[in-house]
Amino acid sequence: MKETVATRVLCLLIGLTSLIAGCSGGSSDSSVPISGETLSFEMQAGGQTNEFFRQGNVAAHLLMRSSTKPRLLVVFPAGNSGTGLWFQDTAQPVNWSLDTAISPVVDHDSRGRALYGIAANVSVDVPQLTLRGALLTSVRFMRDFNGGYPAPAAVQTQPTVSGNVIHWQRDRADGAAGYEMTVQVTGGGTVSTDATGALVLKAANGSGSLHLNVLSYTGETPLTPITHADLFNNTVNPDTQSQNVVEFLSYDDKLLAGSWQYDTYFGRDTLISVRMLMPVLQPPAIEAGLTAVLSRLSPDGIVAHEEGIGEFAVIDNEKNGRGNDATPTYDYKMIDGDYLLAPVMAAWLIDDPRGAARAAAYLAQTEDGGQTNGSRFVTNLVHVADTARAFSQQSIASNLIHLRAGQIVGNWRDSTDGLAGGVYPYDVNAVLVPAALRAASRFVASGLLDPYLTSDQRTALADAAQQASVWESAAGALFEVSVPASQAATAVPTYAAQTGVPAGTLPSSTTSFYAVSLDAQGNPIPVMNSDGGFALLLGTPSSDVLTRIVTAAVQPFPVGLVTDAGMLVANPAYADASLWPRFTNAAYHGTVVWSWQQAMWVAGLDRQLARQDLPADVRTLLTNARLRIWQVISNASDMRASEMWTWSYANGAYQAEAFGTHSADATEANAAQLWSTTYLAITDPNLRVSKFWWQARNNGMEARIAGR
Repeated sequence: MKETVATRVLCLLIGLTSLIAGCSGGSSDSSVPISGETLSFEMQAGGQTNEFFRQGNVAAHLLMRSSTKPRLLVVFPAGNSGTGLWFQDTAQPVNWSLDTAISPVVDHDSRGRALYGIAANVSVDVPQLTLRGALLTSVRFMRDFNGGYPAPAAVQTQPTVSGNVIHWQRDRADGAAGYEMTVQVTGGGTVSTDATGALVLKAANGSGSLHLNVLSYTGETPLTPITHADLFNNTVNPDTQSQNVVEFLSYDDKLLAGSWQYDTYFGRDTLISVRMLMPVLQPPAIEAGLTAVLSRLSPDGIVAHEEGIGEFAVIDNEKNGRGNDATPTYDYKMIDGDYLLAPVMAAWLIDDPRGAARAAAYLAQTEDGGQTNGSRFVTNLVHVADTARAFSQQSIASNLIHLRAGQIVGNWRDSTDGLAGGVYPYDVNAVLVPAALRAASRFVASGLLDPYLTSDQRTALADAAQQASVWESAAGALFEVSVPASQAATAVPTYAAQTGVPAGTLPSSTTSFYAVSLDAQGNPIPVMNSDGGFALLLGTPSSDVLTRIVTAAVQPFPVGLVTDAGMLVANPAYADASLWPRFTNAAYHGTVVWSWQQAMWVAGLDRQLARQDLPADVRTLLTNARLRIWQVISNASDMRASEMWTWSYANGAYQAEAFGTHSADATEANAAQLWSTTYLAITDPNLRVSKFWWQARNNGMEARIAGR
């Protein structure tokens, strides 16, 4: 029988070590032991303490928000699930601490089904917190609730209170093993209710710090970790923090995009991360990522963007008339992933000797549903060729790759204003489509796909190389922007004054760059952007194209994109002033820094500098750009593994700041993001800084942790 709350209280009073020994559930079963390698690390970012733990069937991220809007979350990669507590606003920012190391625990529900979780002792430096809301459900619903949206009624549950212990428990919406959370106020503290019925957690005598014992569980099926030994080869940079992040996010079934908000499969994130980390990853990790994408393709070869699993899938299926079913659902609204798959597959199975030696066997592997990797991949290549053909035959803007019908997003700039209202993204059309066509042609020529190609598919791919040439010569030209010096002399100072930054040295000649997108009429929207990095990483641009991509971008903001806080992903100074409010440093894809975009630029510049066909002046341009970007990357090294960040300007300098800490920020950034670890594969022996810099960074990080 399930233990009573009183029994759980007794266990908590005995101590968390006893929970592991058997007090944690109604029945302790040695058939579900907690064993295996332990991964445990901390990351501090933007007033958040992030504790990551993984051992055996337990993988969890404990997040404690230190601000005037305190919260405590425990999220699990298993089922993209979690438990969370949101507290009412406080007059002053609170500060959380982890008082004892996280411990893994196993419980069982009333039907004997295993629940896996963690136990932790935490404290907060205020004597009282009032609970605003609690959720035990899918992370998809938790992140919506965190953003101000109500949670579905089906996932809400009321707690039971016994003395100083609050307990939540519920089955998943379809009756499967669900979720559980127990919080005990320790040190003589109490739990009561206020006049509104809200639960009040209070320290003893109403003073000092509030101390809590926390237990959190999920009944979702655990994922199988890819351990450190199978992740990296000996060329990986010795950045312990980033290696830990990759390890926490890597599983046999998939590579997770990031924690806490994206603790599951995202196609674009997987492909970019695999491509950039490929030099330092071992084959099992690379192929886990590629197989995750191939196995989630639509029947007509479209790459899935995000998966809905666990309780989100149950409720989504019910909502859409598919019954009480936990079958995963997939989001196919993005277009960029469709054209990323082929270049990444080519980088592994054709260009990398390790992958080339495994290519035939890998393509022949059969995944769920009985299809081989090769046959699935062919459907994507045919989709690429078919959708590219119209522009190959008539190179006009209306034949470019358009956002899918009814969508305002479609590439990595997938926020409301990320494309400035455009419908033809630069990165997809000028870079990804021709790169995918080149890769398709190479695969056909290699013979690797012969066992999987029907005659019709072979015909569809026969002109891939010819199509690629047309796209390479014609698509980018449609996005060209040229701003005369006279126009910049007015626009930049006006924009700078509104933004609160100095205008700097104004351009003395025409400023040229590629627009972030084209509008519905095919007109370039002149928002300067960082997406030229895709061309550096995946293409072989001409000297003229390289000059256009690099020259303006590496100028100081607001003329270009570079600040001491990092390289910005957008600069609207040259666009109509009506767009400026949509690209602030509080916008998700505004004048902010995305870590992986900087890494892509460095990796892409290294790739271009390895070419032997570039004139000396272009090589000098690229070399100087590389040095400048690496310099600003180093300035915000403590944020590198996070998703993205913003900045402030004061006393003549830009200062990097965590995104999500200001009320104007559109959302919050993940502390651990897979594609933000791609610096692990960036080395530069000519600069003689890499190994020494990484070691110095690790030493500094360890010192900060030791002194917390």
